[in-house]
Amino acid sequence: MAEINPSYVLNSAKPLLIDEWQEVPALWDAVRYEVDRLGTKGNFILTGSSTPIYKGILHSGAGRIGKIRMRTMSLYESGDSSGMISLKDICLNKDFKMIYTGEITLVDLAKYIIRGGFPGCINMETNEALTVISSYIESILNNDVFKLDFKKYNLNKLKLLLKSLARNESTTVTIRKLADDILDISEKKIDTDTISVYLNLLNRLFILDNQEPYSINIRSSLRVKQALKYHFCDPSITSAILNLTPNKLINDLETFGFLFEALCERDLKIYAESFNAKLFHYQDYDGNELDAIIELEDGNYCAFEIKLGANQIDKAAKNLIKIKNKIIKNGGTAPNILCIICGLTNVAYKRDDGVFVLPITALKN
Repeated sequence: MAEINPSYVLNSAKPLLIDEWQEVPALWDAVRYEVDRLGTKGNFILTGSSTPIYKGILHSGAGRIGKIRMRTMSLYESGDSSGMISLKDICLNKDFKMIYTGEITLVDLAKYIIRGGFPGCINMETNEALTVISSYIESILNNDVFKLDFKKYNLNKLKLLLKSLARNESTTVTIRKLADDILDISEKKIDTDTISVYLNLLNRLFILDNQEPYSINIRSSLRVKQALKYHFCDPSITSAILNLTPNKLINDLETFGFLFEALCERDLKIYAESFNAKLFHYQDYDGNELDAIIELEDGNYCAFEIKLGANQIDKAAKNLIKIKNKIIKNGGTAPNILCIICGLTNVAYKRDDGVFVLPITALKN
């Protein structure tokens, strides 16, 4: 009916939600027309799991249709963060007192990573959630990829790319490095043009949610690398692709660290966007890196390091201060605050050097 007569479908009680609207792209322009005709706001909600390529004329919807990226649930939304500390208040450097936030274990953090933030998995046991996410990935490969633009793709190559991305979670890996990694995994070569096509495919399916690089003040002489940091939309996808369990993570703390960073950066992005801030990462040509930068609405920014263990806090604080001083020396603006997000700490506090230390399980927006 939507294909034959879109306006008939839209003639229902408002607000009207149309799920997977992209299966009939003509609905977009029909909604756009109805918005003009009705002259009121909030009549339609269009939800979809992919971005279509429409053969006709698909207008932008500017001024009529606002776009919102829906993400999986943060730890605060799933009830696994106490929400004792507001990220917005920290970023604005409001008055802060040391708070005891409660005990947290490696097993807890491993479960949060592997279970992920998909709403249907929140109350599942870890192994059940892993099975659901694995099935979700298979469904995407076997159904959604073809339905996206009705082309046949090499699913074996796509699976290899997914595995390579999972192995390189939370890194600024290049397309060439992904190609080399795939060759290392399977002894099968995939050219970089094919990888670029498949990366675009995964972006259109909202499987990836990468972290853009932060650009320091354009008047600064500091040269900053313009490289994406790759993330899946939820760390549970990485876990499912690599077939991880809590025990496997605990016995491989390097991998655990990368996935913990992915978990934190998912939450930081959700919280930051709720107050119109944006999440980036920082990397310069001298090898200096910051895990996360939150740029506030007024143009000021905050610098973050993410560490799994409390034993890494001193090193992270020194790195934050070193990079802050270098940015200032090169004519850039100093960050509003310096902050370490830590997994295994039971206290939120401000160090003598001015660096905040916060557990991810106490944060909210």
